[in-house]
Amino acid sequence: MKEITIDKLIFKNHLSMIEQYSLKDFMFKWLGSPEEGLDDLLPLTYTDQVFAKMETTMETKIKIHGEEIFRYVTITEDNQIVIGGLDSNQELKFRIVSLEERLKSY
Repeated sequence: MKEITIDKLIFKNHLSMIEQYSLKDFMFKWLGSPEEGLDDLLPLTYTDQVFAKMETTMETKIKIHGEEIFRYVTITEDNQIVIGGLDSNQELKFRIVSLEERLKSY
């Protein structure tokens, strides 16, 4: 994943139902299509506080990059998928998920 700074991102204020389902589908596939399903492994809830996102509870501890813990997935105004995670210092990190990186995992 490519790490970027927050000032480079313009998040959407609202996600349509199609965007919400698309993000859930993306995460399901990104996690390798787990047999237990996404809702059991990574329950995502739509919120639009500060910006629109599909986020998980603080109790969910899915590691996404090294020791970073997944917190939410969203879409920017440029339709880029962005994942937010907490690093070991509990600082929020934003990462754009690139298609090339996803294809490398296959």
